[in-house]
Amino acid sequence: MTNPTIPSIAANGAEIPQIGLGTWQLSGTVLEAAVEAAAKAGYHHFDTAPRYENEAEVGAALRGTGLARDDYFLTTKVWHTELRADALRASAERSVETLGLGPVDLLLIHWPDPTVPLAETIGALVQAKRDGLARHIGVSNFPLRLMEQAIALSEEPLVANQCECHPRLDQSGLIDACRRYGLAFVAYAPIGSGNLLADPDIGAVAVAHGKSPAQIMLRWHLQRGVVAIPRSSDPGRVAENIAITDFTLSEADMTRLTNLASPEGRMFNPAWVRSWE
Repeated sequence: MTNPTIPSIAANGAEIPQIGLGTWQLSGTVLEAAVEAAAKAGYHHFDTAPRYENEAEVGAALRGTGLARDDYFLTTKVWHTELRADALRASAERSVETLGLGPVDLLLIHWPDPTVPLAETIGALVQAKRDGLARHIGVSNFPLRLMEQAIALSEEPLVANQCECHPRLDQSGLIDACRRYGLAFVAYAPIGSGNLLADPDIGAVAVAHGKSPAQIMLRWHLQRGVVAIPRSSDPGRVAENIAITDFTLSEADMTRLTNLASPEGRMFNPAWVRSWE
């Protein structure tokens, strides 16, 4: 299941490779090339969602790599408008059928919806797992309070909370809470959607190690025990993003990146979010 050089996070029964390929905004031949490059570079973790409108292409691309199904970890999600029990079930079934790869390894609630009782949503998520649509279940974009409510309501272990995370956004409290509850913290936008590649502090650390700024940020996640799912449309950068096991950031390097956090650091704050508290 895992790349021998990339660690996995053990999370309530799941083993999640720490570096995965995000596929948001990828499609067509660009997506196919990215997945192929990822497979060749040693990725064993791929992330998609119905909202990305590329599940069928992700499934086809993964079949085209020649990787055995048990050799990679596959995540998909349920959109926040589909969190009533019947709609969640239909979304999960549709994703499994569209991907064409059997049960997904991880089914996440993409965003919470405060207008739907969380007990109903979590109950349907649990049932999707019990009925064999997903091997594991979890949440995404859940702040601490809501994550704790979801954990308390779930009759099956939740294994992950996938949230925005990069050096500009302090998620240390949520990361620590995930660790206490046995969940993996999965970072999307782990290199700040490209917006941090020119940061002078990150650049200085990159020069010191002879690495790219993206590699420095991904190594920072790795050493924090965080799963990161960088996305790139460039096959060369896809390969570069996983080539982060031949160096180590010092404590001073780690602190330098962590100290870049800002109250204005969040990059994804859609209109449907009521609160991040």
